[in-house]
Amino acid sequence: MANSPRTVIKGRGALDNPTSRYSQYQSAAFDDGWDVDESQESNLRTTLYKDTCRKALSWNRSPDVPFDRSLNPYRGCEHGCIYCYARPSHNYLDLSAGLDFETKLFYKPDIADALKAEITHKNYRCAPIAIGMNTDAYQPVEKKLQLTRSVLCLLSDYSHPCTLVTKSALIERDLDLLTSMAQRQLVSVAISITTLDASLARQLEPRAMSPTRRLTAIHRLSEAGVPVTLMVAPLIPVLTDAELETILKQAREAGARSAVYVLLRLPGEVATLFKNWLTYHYPHQAKHVMARIRDCRQGKETDIQFGRRMKGQGLFAELLQKRFTRATERLGYQEATPLNTSLFQSTARQQLNLF
Repeated sequence: MANSPRTVIKGRGALDNPTSRYSQYQSAAFDDGWDVDESQESNLRTTLYKDTCRKALSWNRSPDVPFDRSLNPYRGCEHGCIYCYARPSHNYLDLSAGLDFETKLFYKPDIADALKAEITHKNYRCAPIAIGMNTDAYQPVEKKLQLTRSVLCLLSDYSHPCTLVTKSALIERDLDLLTSMAQRQLVSVAISITTLDASLARQLEPRAMSPTRRLTAIHRLSEAGVPVTLMVAPLIPVLTDAELETILKQAREAGARSAVYVLLRLPGEVATLFKNWLTYHYPHQAKHVMARIRDCRQGKETDIQFGRRMKGQGLFAELLQKRFTRATERLGYQEATPLNTSLFQSTARQQLNLF
């Protein structure tokens, strides 16, 4: 069921590359006694593929998420976070949720044009667009392709509100747009921090910005007047839950105004990928971590039910909720301010000619 490298690949999160569940054939790695040249695996490169899109927006009716529409300029994510709930989406491309997800990336060069067609349609009704909810809109490839920036330029021109979620300091590049939109109450940014332990972060999120750098990004965004929400996500029992109050404190000092947390989710192939990672990197804590996860998931490793999947159930989950509530109240966190939809115009602002 999996094609497993013999060594951890530097800069990659997954230890294996399980065949897509939709593939006609399944394969399994085995040792046939021959010497294998591992240099190809140890130098696994990122490959980009063009992904033409007819629609930019994805719609949902999930009652436990605060948006009904989202936009993702990329499929797959080079950050390589081992816990990423979006990994199974690569199966729809007949690719693996493992190493394929973080090395075979798809980009949408026409996403801004597609978005313009949708928001200018006569039947369109304005509401905040959540950007980067599936894969990070500011992952390393964005520095070159600038698809997220093209989307922000469009939304700014039409005075359309949006939210962004990222763990990348590359978002600072777009401070000119974000500051202008924030002045019109059109944007809010969520910065995700899983741990403040740099060593653990490198293993969990091998190509993401360091936790310290993310705190700096919170500070710079906040100083520019952009409202920032801290996302403690995911909160991993045993491995990171002890840091909850410290993360909240340091992010608040950096300028975060509001905060949320999400308990670790292990949908589809993510469960196997995470357990393999956990056994390799933290063998002495693996059983304890999984036992705590099952405590929060009614004896299972995952729970897809709305209302329960984000926070879990049981005594341990309730304790996390109480700790989070008390810490946010003590530190002065506030509810996120709603974005302004009244400024949206179906025709972009035109700059007048001087002559």
